[in-house]
Amino acid sequence: MRNAIAATMAVAAGLVLANMLGVAAAEAPTTTTATPIRTVSVDGVASVPIAQGANRAVATAVYREGMAGAVADGQSKAEFLASKTATTLGNVQSVVEGGGSIQCTGGEESSYVEYQGEQPDFGTPESTSRVIAPEAASTPVVHKPQVKHPKKKHRRKPSAKAATATTCTLNTDVTLVYAIS
Repeated sequence: MRNAIAATMAVAAGLVLANMLGVAAAEAPTTTTATPIRTVSVDGVASVPIAQGANRAVATAVYREGMAGAVADGQSKAEFLASKTATTLGNVQSVVEGGGSIQCTGGEESSYVEYQGEQPDFGTPESTSRVIAPEAASTPVVHKPQVKHPKKKHRRKPSAKAATATTCTLNTDVTLVYAIS
């Protein structure tokens, strides 16, 4: 009986020791470490004209044209940086769509004009909810009667300034990460 108990204790101790060695082996540092990939990260940008009243299909096509231009700009920048650092440009490792915006100018003073067309999918969710300030929500609306004045008849003189047309530009941004060696 003593021999059976001693044998069982020896087997149990052996299993505990083997388990501890297995954990130690798993936690030991590995000798084969991968060399990290060297990269260069660039932002490509582009601006393309867009019609003031563009529909969604046209706006999306213009946005994609802008993204293609931004990718080409980013690649050009990455090639320049690689040449200046005596490295070779490799494959694209990642691409991040940076979104875009549409800006319009025009009028007699070439000032900001609001874009009237539909928005392309700039890659960010559009917020349609509006927050009303508590004081604005509780303020009663007072309607005042309108006083009508007789219209005066007079002619306008032609303006010396010529009206300028509205021009809109869609701007895009793409971040590219290239491997270099």
